Amino acid sequence: MQTIRLKTSSTAGERAHPGPGRDLGPLLAGAATAVAGTGALLALTDSGALSRGPLALFFLLAAPAAAIGAALRGLDPPARALTSLAGAVALDMLIAQGMLATHHWSWRGGIVAVAAISVLLLLLVLLRPVERILKRMPRRTGKTRSS
Repeated sequence: MQTIRLKTSSTAGERAHPGPGRDLGPLLAGAATAVAGTGALLALTDSGALSRGPLALFFLLAAPAAAIGAALRGLDPPARALTSLAGAVALDMLIAQGMLATHHWSWRGGIVAVAAISVLLLLLVLLRPVERILKRMPRRTGKTRSS
């Protein structure tokens, strides 16, 4: 279920006042990407760093959450964050369960599988938006053919 909000028009004064904190979102996204990439790199190179575990865990949650969050553009931000985080946990558990069921469990394989599925999901969202698919579908009228 999606909450529909009425958006009020912003005044010209709000748009013209670029105060501090306006560009904080992209900065945090870039920092999160760097931390997640570092976690994956430390885990795959089998580094002895103490931060390897927490950073790898951050990667395992952030990579699928970013891919799922990109697909959920229509939701408001708190619902989008919660849903994408829950989807990331579910995806991680499905990958682990699949690897255990096929007797191919390895921590390196798990990180590679999470990265591959996250990139695949993100590419599917970026290359095939729903709007393009719906635009190509023929419009149906409510009339039925009589025989």
